[in-house]
Amino acid sequence: MIAWYNEPDPYAAQWLENLIAAGHIAPGIVDRRPIQEIEAYELAGFTQCHFFAGIGVWSAALRRAGWSDDWPIWTGSCPCQPFSNAGKRKGLKDDRHLWPFWFKLIGECRPAIVIGEQVASALDWFDLVSTDMERADYAI
Repeated sequence: MIAWYNEPDPYAAQWLENLIAAGHIAPGIVDRRPIQEIEAYELAGFTQCHFFAGIGVWSAALRRAGWSDDWPIWTGSCPCQPFSNAGKRKGLKDDRHLWPFWFKLIGECRPAIVIGEQVASALDWFDLVSTDMERADYAI
């Protein structure tokens, strides 16, 4: 019954640790490595996995919605910069497009429930995610 938070940004990672210590989000550990360095076997035993965790909004929102800390779920908010209208709009060709790395872990670990979000202008991203998840036998 422990959560795993992935957040390589030092400032946000420290916020996560503070929020965990204060009891505002599910208890767990903060992994500060980029997602590209995470191996599926390292996630074994975690009830919740929060990718691109920021300051723990998914954990806080789940709690507020009545989701217990000991219910399994994976969450993620892939970086929006490749798809945002405010960015360079390189989309799937942007180095910050990290869905393929997250999807690899999803495919290897097969969590029962995965939720995520992206900016409204990321239609190419959503098409890719939908196709990938449906091919892996997930419902969208």
